[in-house]
Amino acid sequence: MVKNIFISSFFLFFCAAGCLDVDPSVNESARSNKRLDTPEGMVWYLESLRLPPLKSVEQWENEYGPGVKLTTEHYNIYTTLLEPLMLSQIPGFVESAYRSYQSQLPSPIDTVVKLDIYLFAERMEWEIFTREFAGQYANLYLKINMGAYYLNGSCVAYNIGRERTFSVIGHEGWHQFNSRHFQYRLPSWLNEGIAMLFEANRYDRGLFVFEPANNMQRLGALKRTLMAGNMIPLSQLISLNPGEVLGSSQEDSAAAFYSQSYALIRFLREDDYGRRREDYHRLLYDGLMGNWSLPARLKEIAANRNIPLTIGWNRAVGTMLFEDYIGENLEKIEKDYVTFCKKIVFNVRIAN
Repeated sequence: MVKNIFISSFFLFFCAAGCLDVDPSVNESARSNKRLDTPEGMVWYLESLRLPPLKSVEQWENEYGPGVKLTTEHYNIYTTLLEPLMLSQIPGFVESAYRSYQSQLPSPIDTVVKLDIYLFAERMEWEIFTREFAGQYANLYLKINMGAYYLNGSCVAYNIGRERTFSVIGHEGWHQFNSRHFQYRLPSWLNEGIAMLFEANRYDRGLFVFEPANNMQRLGALKRTLMAGNMIPLSQLISLNPGEVLGSSQEDSAAAFYSQSYALIRFLREDDYGRRREDYHRLLYDGLMGNWSLPARLKEIAANRNIPLTIGWNRAVGTMLFEDYIGENLEKIEKDYVTFCKKIVFNVRIAN
């Protein structure tokens, strides 16, 4: 693990399948003359569907493979994946995700410059791109077994199946969104916890609904952590970063960190009829606007994304923000949090 560098890579997800409605006005003879495994054919096909979220589609000239570029209101999607179902649904998916990211804030914000997503058909293409794109950190990102990453303003993924691919894009898309718009960088428990709200989703008439309560991957991991008595104490959870647990030899530690961070965000939003939701929104809004009360050096690192994040920064800021906005009585909050965790996994069954 490279010190002081934070990465977010996610590889196990669960979401619901959808269906594709084809415009009946498409000329069948014209359809038969177009090969959908070519950029030209895919451009014709997507244009013929008249998808509301899709503003334009064109061929993408690149060195990795035949591809197309899809443009929506807020995204540019560059892809070598010429798969009709996924490409017909991804415009609706990213725009649905964008609206859901906005729901974390007390009021919406505007994206002037479109966000970039790279989606490759094969891991080999993804690796070639990553070696060039990630520079000195390429080897770090190439350790990702299955999934995606966010770096330098872009979300970079490769196809691991429709459901899991959309899930990783939903997750990494949150990192992309807050990195673009927030004046301050978020501590890990907050950043990763929110990102996991956008993993489980359901297709609905061209768009997607995100369902955090149906994220069975995280719920299953949380239940196993509870059953094993391996819950990370709240005081430690809010000071950890992914590098500390991903770099350990214990897979259970990583599963506990991610599942508990996911549960912590849900706790702040949902517990006791959402009584902490206003504090949660205020925490995010002040991060968006650059209004956190932090010591000068910590504030400088929070605001300057050219300065690498450190374990020390994350530990200090993660704890300070939680105590400032949520409460200093961690012992009392932890009791409520653990009770909430037990409640949300009560009906989750773990396979033997």
